[in-house]
Amino acid sequence: MVRVAVVGVPFNSSGRGDGVARAPAALRRAGLVTGLAERVDATDTGDVRFDPPAPERSPSSGLLAERALVSMVAGTRRAVAAVHDAGGFPLLLGGDCPVLLGGLAATRDRHGGVGLLMIDGHQDAYPPRRSPTGEAADSELLLALGLADGLPDGLAALTPLLAPGQVALLGPRDEATIAREGVASLRGMVPLWSDVELVVRGPAEVAAQAAHDLAATARAWWLHVDLDVLATADLGAVDYRQPGGLSWRQLREMTEAALAVPGCAGWTVAIYNPDLDPDGGQAARIVDYLVGAAAHLADPPTA
Repeated sequence: MVRVAVVGVPFNSSGRGDGVARAPAALRRAGLVTGLAERVDATDTGDVRFDPPAPERSPSSGLLAERALVSMVAGTRRAVAAVHDAGGFPLLLGGDCPVLLGGLAATRDRHGGVGLLMIDGHQDAYPPRRSPTGEAADSELLLALGLADGLPDGLAALTPLLAPGQVALLGPRDEATIAREGVASLRGMVPLWSDVELVVRGPAEVAAQAAHDLAATARAWWLHVDLDVLATADLGAVDYRQPGGLSWRQLREMTEAALAVPGCAGWTVAIYNPDLDPDGGQAARIVDYLVGAAAHLADPPTA
């Protein structure tokens, strides 16, 4: 049986300690660890520690909370490595999307390379200085691909973490928005299916094929799920809402299809903002999704 290790990463790349930074604690309160333990072998390893964030934008990189970001990525890298060393499967609870970088780094360290199946409502590929917010959550895929400049040493030395051919991006629906802002889309650089394209082709079928393609190009691959891939009617507790999106059923079928493909070395879930979910009802829905999908985990890669 796969041993799932829950790792909290309460990081908010806005430089604040509220909002998405509170998600790991909220999901634990909603019964995530207990629910997982009823379906799989599950433990809670606690939260990654990192330098206190500050909402200051670096003049060099354009990133907010740069020092905390570097510290968080390093801490997450160590935490994921420890889970891998113990033979476990890390489930990273963000926070927001840059927590992914630590998981990718640890997986590349262990296996010599890594693929990424990214399910996200945004492409997350703004050059940081062009980002309207400065949040690393606008840019983590560009960072992972090594396409940003002016980065601090702790990130510059780490990237690129993967090549464009080692990425599959499923569900973004911001292509028109980034075009209006004069930012290049990743379409044509990485395999990409918008939310509409997924529905036309079949979300689960696309996710399964993408996972198989990644497994053929890298010994290990990582699953990243940004919950804003969901339609606002299905999950409203996110900071940046958009028209369109997927249903819970579609996301769950995609996740289960991907996790059933051997070689997945870890799973990130990010972007839930419990401050926008005062009664906890959406946290309970997320827990139901995570617990149900985790039961479909195939054996992770061995060292």
